[in-house]
Amino acid sequence: MNGADALITTLADNGVTACFANPGTSEMQFVAALDREPRMRSILCLFEGVATGAADGYGRMTGTPACTLLHLGPGYANGAANLHNARRAFTPTVNVIGDHAVDHRQYDAPLNSDIAALARPNSLWVKSADSADAVGPLAAEAVAASFGAPGGAACLILPADSAWNLTNARGPVIEPPRPRAPDPAAVAAAAQAIKAAAKPVLLLGGGACGEAGIAAAGRLAAVGVRVLTDTFTARQARGEGRFRPDKLPYFGEAALKDLDGVDLMALCATVEPVAFFAYPDRPSVLVPEGCATLTLSDRGTDAAAALDALADALGAPAAGAVEPYAPPPAPAGKLDAWAMGAAIARHMPAGAIISDDAVTAGLPIFTQTRNARGHDWLSLTGGAIGQGIPLAIGAAVACPDRKVLALTGDGAGMYTVQGLWTIAREKLDVTVVVFANHAYRILGIEMGRTGGGEPGPAASRLLDLSDPRIDWVAVAGGLGLPAERVETAEAFDAAMARAMSEPGPHFIEAAMR
Repeated sequence: MNGADALITTLADNGVTACFANPGTSEMQFVAALDREPRMRSILCLFEGVATGAADGYGRMTGTPACTLLHLGPGYANGAANLHNARRAFTPTVNVIGDHAVDHRQYDAPLNSDIAALARPNSLWVKSADSADAVGPLAAEAVAASFGAPGGAACLILPADSAWNLTNARGPVIEPPRPRAPDPAAVAAAAQAIKAAAKPVLLLGGGACGEAGIAAAGRLAAVGVRVLTDTFTARQARGEGRFRPDKLPYFGEAALKDLDGVDLMALCATVEPVAFFAYPDRPSVLVPEGCATLTLSDRGTDAAAALDALADALGAPAAGAVEPYAPPPAPAGKLDAWAMGAAIARHMPAGAIISDDAVTAGLPIFTQTRNARGHDWLSLTGGAIGQGIPLAIGAAVACPDRKVLALTGDGAGMYTVQGLWTIAREKLDVTVVVFANHAYRILGIEMGRTGGGEPGPAASRLLDLSDPRIDWVAVAGGLGLPAERVETAEAFDAAMARAMSEPGPHFIEAAMR
């Protein structure tokens, strides 16, 4: 076998069986080797940001890495925004980045760059396999590194000659690490502090928001502990049969108002909350004055076990309150985010997955779906828009038996619109909803909050998407998706009913006025 065979075989031996790829000349040995490894599913993405976002979605749903195949430094750079989001979600991924042959690097050819320097900020591990014999062992090391504590990107740089040269060095099968058991001393200290506090709050990070963690948090709510989640979590179990925690508000002043009077903040799989941006004369740290903080468990600890241990220490019941299935009534009239949230809640089936890149439309839909059928909600953890469509691709590949909804703003959707083609080509069961308000609406809000004032003519042109208006039905149709535009709440409700009852790709342009 050659180095490329050693790489792909080692990845497959270690459970990495999905590759989201945008290859170039330096990766052709890897591409050829795919025909010799039937366990690896290769999925072409027309832009690297789609490939990296899809790997994030896959990893969030499986807890194991997919791999990406990227073309040298520029290819990695094109995918970096969604790798930033994946880093903030602590998603295990293995990025294979092709490079020039080792002897060719000295000539500084046009595509030559310092790949390791580009990859390092978003990576737990970066190494170059500078010989064919190193490829297999480093592939196994990359998989192990991606699990990290609690998980993230490993980047294996693959020189072209290391891929084409022959080798007998196949990498070992690694044992994925398990999260640490809770620290009994930390649990006891948290229990004692909560008993002594007048108004305690428990703040959950994404690692505490799975099925078991949410159930354990519900036990704590039953004994009077208010439970909040981070504003954006990698994956949260929600809806029918699940406890519903509150969400920490996005805007800093709203978060501090919500936390007014809190004298203890216990952290589980997260850190002290901070504002997304700095604003004139406003604090960056979102912990009320006089509020103590303590860590129940860090991100490398089994959060559900820590929460259950704390609930036991506080004498909590075996189970807390859960949400019933109680969707909103059928929406009528104006098509806004609240109406669309109602329609989504009414029609999405149990087990659905929502990829949220909806920006200003996201919170109303999140609120409206609180009593929907049980589902998983995937948030924009790193704030880099353009995640919604790619994340949905990865989730659909990971969970082909589940409905996936990609909710995206029109500005966000244009960052990675190429993903529509991959959805069509792979016939994924993904419904994409684009909220077409023809503006970067969040920026209009933030301009006033940062003291920029009302936008004038020049500023307005940087916030407006209406000249020319994007014809989303034409764009989606041109990329192979069946598409429709709706302009009323009733029409959106009917479109959502069709999309949720029929398998395969769907695209809905919600024409918001």
